[in-house]
Amino acid sequence: MASTTENVPDDARAAGRREQALELYQRMRLIRRFEDTVQSLFTKGEVHGTTHLYSGQEAVAVGVSSVLEDVDRVAGTYRGHGHALALGVSAQALLDELLGRASGVCAGRAGSMNVIDLEHRLIGCFGIIGGSIGAATGAGLALRRTGGVAVAYFGDGTTNHGYFHECLNFAQVNRLPVLYVCENNLYGEFTPWENVTAGQISSRPEAFGMPAETIDGNDVWTVQESARRAVRHAREGRGPAFIEALTYRFVGHSRSDPGKYRKPGELDAWRERDPLKLAAAALVERFGADRAAVLAIEASVEEEIERITENALAAPFPVPGEQATEFKPT
Repeated sequence: MASTTENVPDDARAAGRREQALELYQRMRLIRRFEDTVQSLFTKGEVHGTTHLYSGQEAVAVGVSSVLEDVDRVAGTYRGHGHALALGVSAQALLDELLGRASGVCAGRAGSMNVIDLEHRLIGCFGIIGGSIGAATGAGLALRRTGGVAVAYFGDGTTNHGYFHECLNFAQVNRLPVLYVCENNLYGEFTPWENVTAGQISSRPEAFGMPAETIDGNDVWTVQESARRAVRHAREGRGPAFIEALTYRFVGHSRSDPGKYRKPGELDAWRERDPLKLAAAALVERFGADRAAVLAIEASVEEEIERITENALAAPFPVPGEQATEFKPT
């Protein structure tokens, strides 16, 4: 059977690829500005509890999410705002949630670290280190019946926990459709990953016979292609796959971390490889986008962020003791 794109003119295919590339950039830009806003609101006392920002890692979640389907499920980390927005979770509902408002995606009761949005395939963000691995592995058991794939995001420090090995072993033995995505941002809180992790992270899943790649996590199209291969492998019933995405967080681990442990010049060097900067350049040079189109996206995101911030600050808080939703047994 001929490919559905076989008879599509080259210029139409190029236009389609360009439009998709612009959408990826828009999602990355939204995540960055959302996190900037969260940080600003936090310093003003509007965000209660702690926060862990995704700034600098946007290409990972956006690249992976771009190849997922409606039947797939995702488990994120406590740095999960980016994971949620990459799946299409409403930026308004998410910001409302972080401000503890009744209109939040979890009715103002989850806060920053524990967001769930089943409508957008997000089975949870987990404050427990590596909790996403157990959740996605369990989801993989159910998804064998549906053709779906479960995705687990986690940091480099998680790979030294016992259940990392237990879950990967279990998934490989049972050929579960799971994609494990290690977001290696070079630090486990304040500790350089190489100081506490022996060998190479990607060699660990390989020891279980699992296909694994170490990739540039700041290039959204590199992530997309790697995720496409890994998801295809899992969806075809060949078992789990593993991606180690090398990336970098531009902010501290959490709200109380100024990041003074970074090596001199390290942050500046990584900012030269800012995923947004790389994507904006590729849009023009690789996909032929007009610079005006890139600027239009940036302006549109700014307008959206201003609007949702104003709405979130005006939204009501939950009523103490009142149920968020009516429970309807099936």
